[in-house]
Amino acid sequence: MTPRFVLVLSENWTLTTGRDLPVLVRWAREAEDAGFDAVMVSEHVVLGPDAGADGVMGNPREYALPGNQDPFTPWPGSLMLLGAIASVTTRIRLAAAAVLAPLRHPLALARDIGTLDLLSEGRLVVQPTVSWSRDEYAALGVPFQRRGAILDEQLEIWDLLWRGSPVSYHGTHFAFEDVYFEPRAYRPDGPRMWFGGQHMHARLLDRLVRYGHGFHPLGRPTPDELERLRAAMAAAGRDAADLEMIGGCRPVFPDDDSVSPLEPALESIPEQVAQGFTTFCIKPSQFTDDPDGVGAFCREVVKRTEALLS
Repeated sequence: MTPRFVLVLSENWTLTTGRDLPVLVRWAREAEDAGFDAVMVSEHVVLGPDAGADGVMGNPREYALPGNQDPFTPWPGSLMLLGAIASVTTRIRLAAAAVLAPLRHPLALARDIGTLDLLSEGRLVVQPTVSWSRDEYAALGVPFQRRGAILDEQLEIWDLLWRGSPVSYHGTHFAFEDVYFEPRAYRPDGPRMWFGGQHMHARLLDRLVRYGHGFHPLGRPTPDELERLRAAMAAAGRDAADLEMIGGCRPVFPDDDSVSPLEPALESIPEQVAQGFTTFCIKPSQFTDDPDGVGAFCREVVKRTEALLS
C-alpha cells in the first residue's frame, strides 16, 4: 500500500505571511510535482477574543486548537484559494477542510462548492464542520447552540441539490420551494466529503454513514470508535473499507523556537496503516523554516515513508 500525503497549507505563518497567498499556490504546485495526493486549506470567517482565551500556543508552528491562537491569526478564504490552486494544477486533490457550513446559507455555499468542483473536474474534497468559536457565530448572527442541527439540514439540502432540479425543502432552519440549481457538481452525487471530530459522537457517526467518503479524526480514534464506525457502516449496507481514513504526522518540537525533526513524526505511519489509515496530513512549517524548501520537503516525506513501509 502506498500512502497518500496531504500538504496542509493553513497556519504556516512562520514560513510566509497571511498576505502572500501566491506562495501557497506555488507550494501546492510543488507538492503535486513531488507526488503528494492533496493540499488542504481550513478556514475561519472571523476570530474573536475567545480564539486566544486559553493562551496562545507555545510554538507558533503548532496546529491552532480551540482557544489557543492569537485573534490576529490569518485565515484566508479557503474556497477562493483552492480555486487559484486548481488553475495551476492538474492532478492534486483540493481539500476544503473545516468548512464552517452553518455560517452560510446552504444554497449559496452549494453554489461555491459546486463551481469549484466543476472547475477542478472533481478534485474537490469538502469537510463540513461546526467549529467551536461562540464569538465567530455571534459576529455572523448564527445561533451557536443550533449549529449541529443547522449543518444536518444543510447536508440534506446539498444531497437534494446535487441530484437535480427543481428542489424544495421545508426544515426548521431553511425552507424554499422549486429552486433550480445549475450547473451542479462534477459527480451526480456531489463532491467527495470527509467528516471528523475529536470524538465519535452520534451525529458524526450518522453523517459519516449517510454522506461520508472519508473519516478525518482530530487525534487518534480508539479501537472502540473504529469498531462502532465499521458496525454502523455495515448496518447501512456500506463497507467501511470504502471509507478513506485520514491520519496525521505529529511533530516533536525540541523547544518553542525550533522546528521538529521529520523522522519521529513519520514513525507512527506504519501503525496507522495497520489500522486502515491510507492518507496522512502534514504541515510544512512544523518541519522547515525555508519557504523555498517546501518542494524538497515533500519529496523527503515521500522517500522516508516509502523506506519505513518497505
